[in-house]
Amino acid sequence: MMNKPIKTYERYEVVKVPFPFTDSKTSKVRPALILSSAKTFNSKVGLSIMIMITSMKESKDLWASDLIIDDLKAAGLPVPSIIRFKLFTLDDRLIIGPLGILAERDCKKMKDKLTEILIL
Repeated sequence: MMNKPIKTYERYEVVKVPFPFTDSKTSKVRPALILSSAKTFNSKVGLSIMIMITSMKESKDLWASDLIIDDLKAAGLPVPSIIRFKLFTLDDRLIIGPLGILAERDCKKMKDKLTEILIL
């Protein structure tokens, strides 16, 4: 798997990645949002900075930093989902493939939330 050609993804693309479970050696395919720039980071180091996307269940407690994705179709997500502020860096060769891209309105909300949380 690590020998496949590296595709560079753009900021705000939604991709499929293998998420490991902390209590075992298994993983599950989950969506994630690319945060880093393809031009200035991803293509230069072969890594992408991402943030977790998870389904939004009524029983799930929302964090103050959670961001509800409004345009699920553009993002390529089949069920109501949120962006959860769990950041990570992943080797681009581990990205399974693209799902979609955040709609302009969701990108604006994401930029505003990043600025608020990280005090940019």
